[in-house]
Amino acid sequence: MRIFLTFALFFLLQAASLAQIAVSLPPARPLTQLPDTATILIMGDVMMHRDQISNSARPDGQYDFSTYFTHIGDVIKGADLAVANMEFTLAGKPYSGYPCFSAPDGYEDYVASMGVDVFLMANNHILDKGKPGLERTLSRYGAMEDAGVVKFTGVSVTEEDDRRRFPLVMAVRGTRVALINFTYGTNIKGDGGYPKVHLTDKEEIEAAVLRARRIGAEFVIALPHWGTEYVLRHSKAQEELADWLVSVGCDAVVGAHPHVVQDYERVAAFTDGRLKTVPVVYSLGNIVSNMSATNTQVGLMALLRIVTDEEGKKSMLEPELVFTWCTRPGTLTDSYSTVPIKEFLGKRDLWRAPSDFENMRRSYDRVKTTTGIKD
Repeated sequence: MRIFLTFALFFLLQAASLAQIAVSLPPARPLTQLPDTATILIMGDVMMHRDQISNSARPDGQYDFSTYFTHIGDVIKGADLAVANMEFTLAGKPYSGYPCFSAPDGYEDYVASMGVDVFLMANNHILDKGKPGLERTLSRYGAMEDAGVVKFTGVSVTEEDDRRRFPLVMAVRGTRVALINFTYGTNIKGDGGYPKVHLTDKEEIEAAVLRARRIGAEFVIALPHWGTEYVLRHSKAQEELADWLVSVGCDAVVGAHPHVVQDYERVAAFTDGRLKTVPVVYSLGNIVSNMSATNTQVGLMALLRIVTDEEGKKSMLEPELVFTWCTRPGTLTDSYSTVPIKEFLGKRDLWRAPSDFENMRRSYDRVKTTTGIKD
């Protein structure tokens, strides 16, 4: 049950003095003043539509994605851990976009080269090319993992692999963080065996949270693929699942799938005998895609920050939320390029197509107004 602020305040004042309350979320301070802070950047949907494939193709048979993250590369590389939802397969030729994605080989290398450390695989398109396509994708990601380039989660190769990948626990500047990635379903159904795509199975998710704690995870981040596409506000089903995720011990919830940004809130729950509130970002939208429908070019990057105080106590600060805009070919560059909106609001003269700049500005205002998110 959602706990309203007035009730929570009354309960806390009656139960303990303010000096005894464990404050889980200290006020946010500028990141530059927090050298003891671990930062985790979570990005939305990395897409590869048909027009992206054709635009990126070169005469020598290779593909050039170099403009995609040029303007956000410093943000990605500046995080201690960067995570992205890879919403496509690497099933090989013929490459294809929607509705059955098979991205060109090399796309994964580009994303990793721009600073992404973890690929999220649990999404509705991961079985677009069936089991062979999933296996080929896993083979390529596995080779990158073996080389120490990236890690992946949301899909497991074997039962043994599943135990170490669901949850995926990583050390981030001395803090052990667990990532739990799962999806509401897949467009093409799997056979129930391995490789295994993790679905929204509460029993498995709760077991993963408990396993994360047993192996020393200090913070657990749930990364669901959920919600209603193209809707800027979360659904009742998302709200109920978010409440449950918080109740079983998740410290943050950051979602994907709707292809637009959705609202942000804090969810309260009692865990370990105390009240805590947890940040929930319902949808990050697209970070790069060929979509141009209303609101689909606006994305969000969520920066989660874990600070250690003078006594060694760790807590998660209020997330930093950064709106992005994905420009399409001929508007800013010859290809696709994602920019941080706030930084580029004063750079209209850079646009080849001023109409796209105006579309960005209007879309930004509309999404902020509807979602209530302040950046």
